Amino acid sequence: MNALLDTHVLLWWMADDARLSKRARDLIGDRGVRLLWSAASSWELAIKVSLGKLRLPEPVESYVGRRLAQQDIHVLSVTHAHAAAVESLPPHHRDPFDRMLVAQAIQEKLVLVTPDPLVRSYDVEVAW
Repeated sequence: MNALLDTHVLLWWMADDARLSKRARDLIGDRGVRLLWSAASSWELAIKVSLGKLRLPEPVESYVGRRLAQQDIHVLSVTHAHAAAVESLPPHHRDPFDRMLVAQAIQEKLVLVTPDPLVRSYDVEVAW
């Protein structure tokens, strides 16, 4: 199985946050699951940090990079096909980053690990 992690999921995993569901913890801890992180999520974090909406102990590049390497999480680049696929998504969700994750999960046939209930409105497999 290949699973794409929502932005909050990685942050909650690293912080051992109780908001992370048991199903998400089990997936992340399962060595048989190939974990992916979207470059769009790094972009989202960078924007939130630069606007003062999020504080990290180090710059986004090193914070995310170090944790992805430690957890053997692979980076999923945003391609032209991913970006173009957003056009055909119904407007269930207005957040552009979440819409990109949905488009990537659909295009790449990934399970999307997210707590976001709006994402379940799309034709994408969600684990939470």
